[in-house]
Amino acid sequence: MAVFTPVSDDQARAFLEAYDLGAFRSLHPIAEGVENTNYRLETEGARHVLTLFEVRTDAASLPFCLGLTDHLAGQGFPAPRPVPNRDGAWVGTLNGRPAAVIEWLGGAWLRDPSPAEVGAAGTMLARLHLQAARFAGERLNPVGPAMWRTLADRCQTAATGEDRTLLDGVEAALANLGDPWADDLPRGPIHADYFPDNVLFQDGAVSGVIDFYFGCTDLLVYDLAIALSAWGFDGAGIPIPGAVAAFRRGYEALRPLTPAEARALPRLGQAAALRFTLTRLHDRIFHDPTKLVTPKDPGAFFRRAAWWRRHETVMPATL
Repeated sequence: MAVFTPVSDDQARAFLEAYDLGAFRSLHPIAEGVENTNYRLETEGARHVLTLFEVRTDAASLPFCLGLTDHLAGQGFPAPRPVPNRDGAWVGTLNGRPAAVIEWLGGAWLRDPSPAEVGAAGTMLARLHLQAARFAGERLNPVGPAMWRTLADRCQTAATGEDRTLLDGVEAALANLGDPWADDLPRGPIHADYFPDNVLFQDGAVSGVIDFYFGCTDLLVYDLAIALSAWGFDGAGIPIPGAVAAFRRGYEALRPLTPAEARALPRLGQAAALRFTLTRLHDRIFHDPTKLVTPKDPGAFFRRAAWWRRHETVMPATL
């Protein structure tokens, strides 16, 4: 369960006194996600998400993240709008954490999407990139290569057994990877966490894209590489037949890759796989057993890196 900071009904009522949302009805923990604390908030007027931002989410980044979703929603993209309080602020403080009230979007994420639904998710990511292009905010990637080095160095201090073996493999892969950001490729606002559980479907169509808190300004094709690594493989890191191709077809139906982006994709796919391997390995090594979150298997993402390496010599359009 993704609840790190408990909130009582009375605490929620006090926080909501700054908002025009009607009378408080109820508060229910949301058992999705691993970064922040989320509650389903019911008021007299509507349903919302109450989010408390935990340590990994830098409060200084919230104007970018919430501003991006507000910008996208204003263009008809299915992103959740942040709700301002009476002072016009999106972020307040609740139980010592930055907190925000976010629009509730209908639908649910799909654990076993069909090829058509995978393609629809790809098209929606392309739409996100196109509609976010005029967003004026800038944010450096908070989990870019510099952070990988920091995470790897910290893991070196405590990794043992299976984790030590995996870390050695990651170090070798990083050394072999070099700098896949060296090329001058199209950049802009990206989601950076476009996993199936952040894409909601309703009646066969995408009804919402949520959780922009890793959002930043980076290579658009890197965002595609993250998404392909998320949608194209099962929970054990085994490729799902046809899924990578379906997602990419959906994406390129709206935003075709440049030849340079297509050439860079396999190496950025490796980068994406190593990024999530490292964050998951770090979370497993330094897991706090008092938190009600089960660390995810980092090995499942390391297997994706090997798949991307095997495709470096394949014509990019065939991925």
